[in-house]
Amino acid sequence: MALTLEDIDLLFDRHGHTQYTGEPVTQLEHALQTAALAEQEGAPASLIVASLLHDLGHMLEDNGDTPTMAGIDDLHQYRILPFLRNLFDEDVLAPIRLHVDAKRYLCAVDPAYFSALSEDSVRSLKLQGGIFDEKDAQDFIARPYAADAVRLRRWDDLAKDAQRATPDYAHFSGYFARCLRASA
Repeated sequence: MALTLEDIDLLFDRHGHTQYTGEPVTQLEHALQTAALAEQEGAPASLIVASLLHDLGHMLEDNGDTPTMAGIDDLHQYRILPFLRNLFDEDVLAPIRLHVDAKRYLCAVDPAYFSALSEDSVRSLKLQGGIFDEKDAQDFIARPYAADAVRLRRWDDLAKDAQRATPDYAHFSGYFARCLRASA
């Protein structure tokens, strides 16, 4: 089943108030903060939309308060893609798909990065396959949209501040129209 823009709005409306697992923000606050950081850095509309939607897969089912504590990797970066393919092209979808591997990449190439991860992010890293080895890191960063996924990942990691103010959902969903597939 493909999602409509109204379905995306409904997912945020129904599940945005839930806690972003293991962090001091809600799902919606995390999404808005990630998109706001992308916008502040002058990212293209496609990357702002990817930033807003990158964790939408977490909202597809209830895995409890902190799924990583139960050893669950919900594969959110993949689960949401079939629902979004009818709406967006690879410039939105690829950074969403690759943002988990971007964490694995950053841990491999930036020793300080790993030490700055939250407890839940460290747990999820292990469940998601762990830190890339040198070859996997090189292969990853050579992929199309990998650099965008790394940017998104850095914003993702910073988007866990309970005090950060952002524009509202309507502001960022306004970028959807610029990124819709021609056939949508």
